[in-house]
Amino acid sequence: MHYTYLLECADKSLYCGYTNNLKKRVLAHNSGRGAKYTKPRRPVRLVYFECHETKQEAMHREWEIKKLSRENKLKLISGFNNE
Repeated sequence: MHYTYLLECADKSLYCGYTNNLKKRVLAHNSGRGAKYTKPRRPVRLVYFECHETKQEAMHREWEIKKLSRENKLKLISGFNNE
């Protein structure tokens, strides 16, 4: 299984990525080994994720989400948290 995810950083910014091990990846971000962007913005919190069958699907969805405005990303998160 592959995942596309959104993290909320300590400064309230959002980070989007993909992985095949969601729990391990969030732990990596919080330990400073996840991404250059999140390292100085720790701690991060997982606020959204989607499951995909292939890495290509997850990467494509990451690309789509990254193009969204902050407002639309927050709507995505809000809908996810209401389910």
